[in-house]
Amino acid sequence: MLVSGIGFTAYLTFAKTASAEMHPVVLAFFRSFIGLLVVSPVLLRRGVGFLATPKFPTLLTRSLFGTFGFVLSLIAVSDAFGLPLADFNALSFTRPLFVTILAAIVLNEIVGPRRWGAVGIGFFGVLVMAVPGTVLFWLPSDSALSGGLDLASMLAVSSAFFFAGAIILVKSLSSEHSPLQLIVWANLLSTALLLPAAIWFWSWPSFETALEIVILSVAGLGAQYAYVRAMSVGDASFLSPMDYLRLPMAAAVDFALFKLLPGPFVWLGAAIIVSATLYITIRESRSRSL
Repeated sequence: MLVSGIGFTAYLTFAKTASAEMHPVVLAFFRSFIGLLVVSPVLLRRGVGFLATPKFPTLLTRSLFGTFGFVLSLIAVSDAFGLPLADFNALSFTRPLFVTILAAIVLNEIVGPRRWGAVGIGFFGVLVMAVPGTVLFWLPSDSALSGGLDLASMLAVSSAFFFAGAIILVKSLSSEHSPLQLIVWANLLSTALLLPAAIWFWSWPSFETALEIVILSVAGLGAQYAYVRAMSVGDASFLSPMDYLRLPMAAAVDFALFKLLPGPFVWLGAAIIVSATLYITIRESRSRSL
């Protein structure tokens, strides 16, 4: 999980710097295409039969959710929108909240009032981060903090929603597919889905940006595999707190490269979100152990 956090932070960092030259959609395409090249030896060794699946429509839907998730994440932190990495990571912690909602709707899982309450508290944390002047009554009404929700933050929350949808679908696929199969299918389908848009926004990178693209692609794939591997061998209630290390990692990168530090309401909102998602994770873990 620690390796996953480092890889994800590196992925977003290089995506942010590369976006000054390349459109985020093209970066997303390269991330999938290079990821596909990295895992292609698996197909060469095991043959096309490795891709055999009885659930192609579900795999395709999962890839649509996942593709939208990382495209929106790249757009949110891109040079055009400029959402700080720490802010993005804090908002991305809403993913377990969306997973809880979608599990109730899609998988018909029973969600009790305590977990619903935690979901509500978690989204209150989002508002504290994004529009503190609207939800914190002691702030002056004419404060600069009372502005509306900015588009970059909305993109980050939307990215978390689509990633949550992908996670829900992985739950239904993991019984018949290995983690490696899911990663191969995800990169293959994302490459195909992003190709038309990448052609539309296409531009050739400079040598320096090409190196950044290779690094972000390998880092993103490594983070994806490390996360799946961690969840397959460890307990979610123990591992989830380690995932929150992405926030201080991203804050350190923001300060080192961009001389930015998260404001107090980012930390406050993140603490509320983390507390809510930890509660949900622990409750789910206890329910499974009964």
